Amino acid sequence: MASLVALDFPLGPALVDELVDCAMTSQAFCVLDQRLSTRQQAEALQLMGATHIRDASGTRPLDNGRDVEEGDALVMLTSGSSGTPKAAVHTWASLVASARITQESLRGDTPRVWLPCLPAAHIGGLAVLLRSVLSDADLRFSDDINAGPSLGATHISVVRTQLVRHDLSQYQTVLVGGAKPPGDLPSNVIATWGLTETGSGIVYNGTPLEEVDVVSINGELCVRTPTLFRTYRDAARPEVFDEQGAAWYPTGDGGTVTDGVVAVRGRLGSVINTGGEKVWPEDVEAAIATIEGISEVAVTGVADPEWGQRVVALIVARESQDDAIRAIVSDRLGPWAKPKEIRYVAALPRTSNGKIRRDALEFLH
Repeated sequence: MASLVALDFPLGPALVDELVDCAMTSQAFCVLDQRLSTRQQAEALQLMGATHIRDASGTRPLDNGRDVEEGDALVMLTSGSSGTPKAAVHTWASLVASARITQESLRGDTPRVWLPCLPAAHIGGLAVLLRSVLSDADLRFSDDINAGPSLGATHISVVRTQLVRHDLSQYQTVLVGGAKPPGDLPSNVIATWGLTETGSGIVYNGTPLEEVDVVSINGELCVRTPTLFRTYRDAARPEVFDEQGAAWYPTGDGGTVTDGVVAVRGRLGSVINTGGEKVWPEDVEAAIATIEGISEVAVTGVADPEWGQRVVALIVARESQDDAIRAIVSDRLGPWAKPKEIRYVAALPRTSNGKIRRDALEFLH
């Protein structure tokens, strides 16, 4: 058994130095989210089971921590977009594989100098740092996401919000993940799909990276990859089996794989069954988001005595656009998918990495 140290450092060179030290000593670690309140940080430490915490003043023990297995490297909370986060455990082998495979997938890009800008408490942000610690990436740091190219940064990993808000055309390669990206992406932008459990993105623009296999079993995307986590802190890693009896990790995302191309529909647990028709919230959201003047949208299903569930759209916009919303959804997806109820709200509940908190949408009805 081995201890688990929580790294309490902001995004920057000092955190990278700590990661290097952990890698050299095989010290298992987790990263404390700097944006959380003291209470939230305490809850996160308990969920992850950290035995120690380390900051600029040194290392001290924590009460009620839990050791990890030898060879374990990282404990990280999942996004928690549909409920309480789970603590996923990665080994050093899975982290090394993730860093290597990502760098190799971009081997045609020279140089590969990354500007870290996502929180290191989430896999998309930490993975950028680990590409330097465990592979051959270089890093540049700046609080200004637009300053990267002037500092020599060629690559950046962002979420949808950053992609929409900033002009990233000067970067050689932009990876976008965390949520479904907008359509018509610039040529330098790669849409990625992956999970905390897969050690960052494992599918780029619909194509699995090398050594990554993806299949659809009963409509669920399932994966085999050397970047896969070992287990959860409080539950075993689930498995499903294909017709040949081979084991796969079920991601919880619905989708298809056609001629090797992966198409992601969304979280299976979020599918709305209305009048016998299945409606994917992400599809409805993508259609509504094309309407000018709508800045944010979330779609959910609410129990309905007639329809089973009715489609409800929560909108952040300058003015009501009910007719336009229903018209574009009906035209693109079918009349059954158009919202039966539209609510205008000031803001949408989101996780700390920007994903819509679907478990909290019911409170906005």
